[in-house]
Amino acid sequence: MTPAEYVQLKAFARIDGARLAALWVVSFACYVIGISNPLYGVVAMALMIATPFFVSLRVMKFRDKGLGGVISFGRGWGYSLYMFFYASILLALAQYVYFAYIDHGYMLHSFSEALSSSEAQQMVKQYGAQQMVQESLEQLGQMRPIDYALNILTMNIMIGAVLGLPIAALIKKLK
Repeated sequence: MTPAEYVQLKAFARIDGARLAALWVVSFACYVIGISNPLYGVVAMALMIATPFFVSLRVMKFRDKGLGGVISFGRGWGYSLYMFFYASILLALAQYVYFAYIDHGYMLHSFSEALSSSEAQQMVKQYGAQQMVQESLEQLGQMRPIDYALNILTMNIMIGAVLGLPIAALIKKLK
């Protein structure tokens, strides 16, 4: 790959990464709203499940429009890696803003409230996980907004590296 081709790959990946980040931010917003309205929770899950299909479509568009219909496995994987990387950074920024300035303990309170219901208490008791659940809630309460954002950033980059492999394998097209 020449330096000009590398610059082109990164430029296209930045734009598509921003598109993927928008999809993820909407999904995250639906997840937060879905805590109190289950229909939005379903929408959030559908948007997350759509991620590999969206990435595949964007890599195909890059292959067809940017590269004249030819892409190797390595370039396809690199493109999807950059796309996930840029999207992960933007989502982490959005989540940091949410947890630092908007949430004010809403999600933790919602989780705690859900786990204090009689059904949840019975299930936790059956599995003998009362102490583990309590410790987990305490740890979540002690996390800073930047901790949430960095955890999600790392997780999304790792998932992107794994998802990029089959996407690149399916999208590759040689002369």
